[in-house]
Amino acid sequence: MIRRTSLAVLAAATIVLTLSACATAAEAEPTPPPKPADTAAPSPEPTSTPTPTTTPEPEETAGAAPTCETIIEPSTITALSEQGWTFQEKEFRLGADVVEGGIQCVWGDFTVASDHVQVFGWARIDQPSSTAAQQKLFAEGWQRADSDGHVYITENPEFAIAVDDEGFGMTYEFGDGWVKVADTKRGLVLVEFD
Repeated sequence: MIRRTSLAVLAAATIVLTLSACATAAEAEPTPPPKPADTAAPSPEPTSTPTPTTTPEPEETAGAAPTCETIIEPSTITALSEQGWTFQEKEFRLGADVVEGGIQCVWGDFTVASDHVQVFGWARIDQPSSTAAQQKLFAEGWQRADSDGHVYITENPEFAIAVDDEGFGMTYEFGDGWVKVADTKRGLVLVEFD
């Protein structure tokens, strides 16, 4: 009987000691790690006024070839990419004619069969070629829609696959030394390249 009592007392004492050790450990605040000693020597006071450094300006890309990532703003690329859209790069065409050095980008979700795409393009063009291209487009039934000092050549709305709020479908804008295209006239504001 004494043996059972001794064992019971010993077990009770062990439980009490274990519980009090856990409670003490839970109440104890963790000790923060020691901070490293500051061994660096103080920096000497400047003896002269420092000269400001300038950040070099990015190099001009005049003459650089347009790409699908450079003819539209990065924010537009981000918005299209967030929809899961990618682009297919094509040669720039004025009607059926290819403009060398230009680019036309068709953005869409090419994992599904759909005609829901957006087209953006840009090319350099000299004045004689610009005039000839405009005349050829007129002869093919395209229409002129000048506004705000800009020359726009747009497809006949009767044959347009998609139109913007103003009723314009695929449209070219001719400028001084360049031409750009979008699937709607409104989409031309997104095309910028120097």
